[in-house]
Amino acid sequence: MLFSLLSVAVAAWAVETTATPVVVDPQREITYKGLDRNDIEVFLNIPYGLDTGGTNRFKPPRPYVAKPGSTIHAQSYGPACPQQLGEWTLPISLGNITNISEDCLNLNVARPKGTTSYDKLPVMAYLHGGSFWTGSNEEITIRPDGLILESVQNALPVLHVAMNYRLGFFGFAQSDALKEEGSENAGLRDQRLALEWIQENIGYFGGDPKKVTIFGQSSGGLSVGMQIMAYGGSKPAPFHQGICESQALEPGITGEFTINAMQRVVDYVGCNTSSVHSKETVKCLRDFDMQKVLNASLETYTDNVNIGDIWLPAVDGDFLPAAPSDLIKEHRFANVTTMIGWCQDDVSFFTDTTIKTPEDTYKFISSYVDHVSEENIKQLLSLYPVSDFSPNEKAGLSSEFYRSARIFRDIIMTCQPTWYAEHIAAAGNTVYLYDWNQTILEPVLAVVKNQTGYGVIHTSEFAYIFGNLSHYDTNGYPFHPTREDYALRDRGSRSWSTFASTGKPGLHGRDTFQGFDIAFPGDNETHVFVIGGPHEGLSAFDGDKAHPVIKDQKLNERCAFLNSPRDD
Repeated sequence: MLFSLLSVAVAAWAVETTATPVVVDPQREITYKGLDRNDIEVFLNIPYGLDTGGTNRFKPPRPYVAKPGSTIHAQSYGPACPQQLGEWTLPISLGNITNISEDCLNLNVARPKGTTSYDKLPVMAYLHGGSFWTGSNEEITIRPDGLILESVQNALPVLHVAMNYRLGFFGFAQSDALKEEGSENAGLRDQRLALEWIQENIGYFGGDPKKVTIFGQSSGGLSVGMQIMAYGGSKPAPFHQGICESQALEPGITGEFTINAMQRVVDYVGCNTSSVHSKETVKCLRDFDMQKVLNASLETYTDNVNIGDIWLPAVDGDFLPAAPSDLIKEHRFANVTTMIGWCQDDVSFFTDTTIKTPEDTYKFISSYVDHVSEENIKQLLSLYPVSDFSPNEKAGLSSEFYRSARIFRDIIMTCQPTWYAEHIAAAGNTVYLYDWNQTILEPVLAVVKNQTGYGVIHTSEFAYIFGNLSHYDTNGYPFHPTREDYALRDRGSRSWSTFASTGKPGLHGRDTFQGFDIAFPGDNETHVFVIGGPHEGLSAFDGDKAHPVIKDQKLNERCAFLNSPRDD
């Protein structure tokens, strides 16, 4: 019966009633009016920062302070931050961006129905993904309704917050002049301001500011990784736990992708009268209206470099005081309990399906890590013999395609995050690792991409951890979830919220992951929990305690090479 009730309630994610839940900040006499939705309460478009346009473009965000005695009508979504208008398709999102503005620093709060300020529920603050290029807190596939309903059924209810933050050119512009005035990493600074808003205000909504878990996927997972190392750990973190899904580090941060993208925008709009790094260029860029510079960034954007991840955080000497690798090695980060993971076939969707030969694999991998010497590329490829990978003749995908996809995944999604996790644990913190191994996206990709065989790709966890498979029953896409999918929806979502409540992703006697233990138990072992699929459970990376699905990935050997210090 519970299965039926949850399916019906959450499937109607767009249904909103006219009921008006109210929250009052008694100190400043500020009233927030929200709405009932799917048997939860939501408060939408709460401003946390002021307009970032004009002379404030690129600058650190300024907090929004409501006037005493005012009412905030939080009953409809606010604008997204500047980006391409229109619909995005699966597997990236199901969003339709129709309203953008530089006055976009708003957040949404969602909570169980009937929550009061006395409840002090654990808070889950979500940082959306989208390559720091697109996305918003309105995105359908990451709406929190099902997550909250599942947490209630698990008797460990949580409160959820989702924020907008500046993206692309507006959020990650780089130059010496911007660095000098403290205006790089604007998007990360927006996130930080939203987290500080949570610390100051979430108690009025029934949340516990002393129990905040930040989580995010893709560039959202990278954001979590950056927030953990923010200010080199010299400032108190406005959160207590973190979950990095499908990214925690990005090798391109210390590269030239972003400054090159910046130069193209500057040239396009004609602000190149002196230098991309000059104060005059910054002033020129601030003098244009939003649409002018947005169009410039769209026209000069390229997705054939670093899979489109060209607007990235910067080592600015402040928010990121040093290269991420140095901050990690020096343990200059916040001490928080952390969960880090990836999908089994995470980046196969971003891998060239025409790869057929060893030469194709070499070209694909070397173009991604173009700073690595030919000798080291060859040594890396030798650790992934093509005999370890089988072709999918029905899908028309070669062994070399799967070989390339696995190397690509290990570089960006698996080995670097595991190295980060090792250092977080070495600093005395609890860390969990996972490998997500179940998806409902395969038949959807057959329609969207006219291609099968990708496996458990990027974003595969969304349908489960947000407690709602029915979001994918849309647009005529194939929708055939199995009993195992519904079971993982319950188990996966409840495990995420259980982590927020207890610091552990599973509890005995609850419908959560069982046996999900810490990643580094000692004796130089690394453990990862395989989520979903036919072999769910804890596995060592190798040795007698390794399950074949993990042992065959040879993660110890391959990650040791990928994570080893080398100049080229």
